[in-house]
Amino acid sequence: MKKIKVSLFYPAGDVSKPITYHLVKDFDLVINILHADISLNKMGKLVLDIEGEEENIEKGLKFIDEIGIKYKMFTKSIIWQEDDCVHCGACTAVCPSNALKMDKTEWNLTFEQEKCLVCELCVKSCPLNVMCVSL
Repeated sequence: MKKIKVSLFYPAGDVSKPITYHLVKDFDLVINILHADISLNKMGKLVLDIEGEEENIEKGLKFIDEIGIKYKMFTKSIIWQEDDCVHCGACTAVCPSNALKMDKTEWNLTFEQEKCLVCELCVKSCPLNVMCVSL
């Protein structure tokens, strides 16, 4: 089993295509929608975790490409240098996926890597530079 993260970019006329349905049904893939910005008659963006056999993932990505949906695979990740963090929470204010949150009982920062969209806003907002990008 393999797991990848991709962004799909829909042209305005294609947002009604049942792409995730076909990825699950036709290619036996497990789909987790991390972020969606889709409206009728507007360009759309969908961020997905896709899990399955490597061959099925390749076939699913080929299907996406063949129907005219552009995609980009995530090749970077965000690294949190927790030992140097003062848990100020500045990064939580800019995190669109809520991957970075403050634990309200302990008042410590928590980071759920699997929710991260790698938008890099936390890297820019951190006053101590404890958030960085890994290639």
